[in-house]
Amino acid sequence: MVTGVGVLSAAGRGLAALTEAAAHGKAAFGEVTRFDVSGRRTTRAALLPEGVPLASTFPLARAVLDAIGQTCRQAGLTAAEGAAMPVLLALHSDERTRATAAAVAAGVRADWGAPGVTRVYTGACVAAATAVADAAALVAAGRHERVLVAAGHLVEPGVFAVFDAGRALARDGELRPFSAGRTGTLLGDAAVAVLVESAPAAAGRAAPALARLAGWGRTGDAHHVCRPEPEGTGVTRAIEAALDRAGLAPAEVDYVNANGTGSTLADHAEATALHRVFGPHAARLPVSSSKSVHGHTLEASALLELAVTIGALDTGLLPVNAGWLGPDPAVELDLVLDGPHTARPRHALSLNSAFGGANTALLLAAA
Repeated sequence: MVTGVGVLSAAGRGLAALTEAAAHGKAAFGEVTRFDVSGRRTTRAALLPEGVPLASTFPLARAVLDAIGQTCRQAGLTAAEGAAMPVLLALHSDERTRATAAAVAAGVRADWGAPGVTRVYTGACVAAATAVADAAALVAAGRHERVLVAAGHLVEPGVFAVFDAGRALARDGELRPFSAGRTGTLLGDAAVAVLVESAPAAAGRAAPALARLAGWGRTGDAHHVCRPEPEGTGVTRAIEAALDRAGLAPAEVDYVNANGTGSTLADHAEATALHRVFGPHAARLPVSSSKSVHGHTLEASALLELAVTIGALDTGLLPVNAGWLGPDPAVELDLVLDGPHTARPRHALSLNSAFGGANTALLLAAA
């Protein structure tokens, strides 16, 4: 069970703000003012609002600890209950990773009694989903009653420059997943945390049940360093593994929060995978990419999008696929184009893919 969710995003602080933005398709992109982008082809990203305070020292750790605090308070966790709790942390790999992880470790020890950061995940855009799957496996196997998963990414000059130089960022400053005329992705800020607990442990504490992790799948197709496998075979196998673990048929899935980066090739490959798995059901299966609202938050993406999906299960309002210009005949999905779109899904998939051919599928059931 997921018993706590904490979020800092371009939509603001808390899951409610993110759910509201996603349900109404309120894209949070604006001009980057954090550093100089005057020499870049693209100058927009989805940054945290100015009212969200960040420390001058280890700002990412400060943001992640804020999200962890939201999560643990919502879950009603005490320091005694957190004493043996593993903490799995997804971060971008750079020269600050070790120091950021150490600062997060010090914070969770001081505030929640946890022993520190158990493991750091740096596996690009599936890092946080890999951590969630590991957390679910640890709890399902009875090795731990609860596991805290956290992730963070702040848009910084180096990564922004690399994505811009590689022509991966949208030239028109809008992220338009699965749309005709899409020109790439846009980066975003995020700090997210979720608490994964066994159902008996959660019930014993009278903790809130926000959603159930029903299944998960992880695959690697190793097709290319950065290009997706055109037929979406890795994504297909990840979804099938998640469905098999959950004991669900494809027709029982009610919504898909797709990876949907706005890349022409990646979006097409993912759409192909969805048609392969869902067959005729794909014609009436609502799909959207919440990246169109909050941006691509790299190693934090999967956890941020899992939070969006939990919000959709709770409110019954599906995230809008924002930035839409018109249909791409190579996609042909039932995209959520207007909101608020009320659906009351019982089961929802959150999908992510990364450079190198890594793919993850997290299958959620409403609590």
